[in-house]
Amino acid sequence: MKKMKFSSLIAGVMNWGVWDKNLDTNAMEKLIHTFINQDITSFDHADIYGGYTTEESFGKAFKNSGILRENIQLISKCGIKYLSEKRDYSIKHYDYSKQYILWSVEESLKNLQTDYLDLLLLHRPSPLLQAEEVAEAVTELKKTGKINHFGLSNFLPHQTDLVKQYVEVEVNQIQFSVTHHFPLTDGQLDYMNLHKIKPMAWNPLGSVFKEDNEQTLRLKILLADLIIKYEVSADIILLQWILQHPSQVIPVVGTANSDRVENLKKINSFRLETEDWFKIWTTSMGHKVP
Repeated sequence: MKKMKFSSLIAGVMNWGVWDKNLDTNAMEKLIHTFINQDITSFDHADIYGGYTTEESFGKAFKNSGILRENIQLISKCGIKYLSEKRDYSIKHYDYSKQYILWSVEESLKNLQTDYLDLLLLHRPSPLLQAEEVAEAVTELKKTGKINHFGLSNFLPHQTDLVKQYVEVEVNQIQFSVTHHFPLTDGQLDYMNLHKIKPMAWNPLGSVFKEDNEQTLRLKILLADLIIKYEVSADIILLQWILQHPSQVIPVVGTANSDRVENLKKINSFRLETEDWFKIWTTSMGHKVP
């Protein structure tokens, strides 16, 4: 089996396309290089991003970039049938039939202009998921070299148990941040640590810079002091807070701003003192630990 290897931070491309930044091919190519120059070589996709258009846009930019395929890692997700001009569905729903998983991967490979995915994730759990059928699809995809590794996204421990009865689960990408800190205490991260499943965290900065409420205002006051102490920006502090968890979570950073990408190199310049780590957590919760 091929050893699973991803960069210590992952570039999330959800906002690169028409859902947000609407980058053209040249801008996307430049951004790919910017990430790689910071040793961020893993790129996180899903077939639905941009209404089924962002993978194709990225594939064109990657082809133009001249970067060797073996020098990057491509992650994608499947299973959500999303309403868009590209697909004629009557309602958003999930499909984890063997036929659909195989077809979705072929579409992602075509759009990304690659022969294989480094990692395939099931995007969200479905009540109708049949684990045996998923395992058949994953086994075929690995046998034909179209995926190297397999995992889940947004699956809880009991849902993961169901799948891994039939096929190895190597990754679970979950929502985890200082403002969505529940995986620390609801068993998700402990479960992954116990079963050697690699956690990835989407939206790792949470709502700190998106919302003004009691929680985020408390955090901003604390972060103002920590910025002075550690001489790094608030986003770097929040990412370091995630990185220091023993399960070795990999944050999926969603920025498409080149300056912010270049700033990410400071992540390796420090570690939070234990008391500061707990200050961040307790400030977010609004109360001290038991």
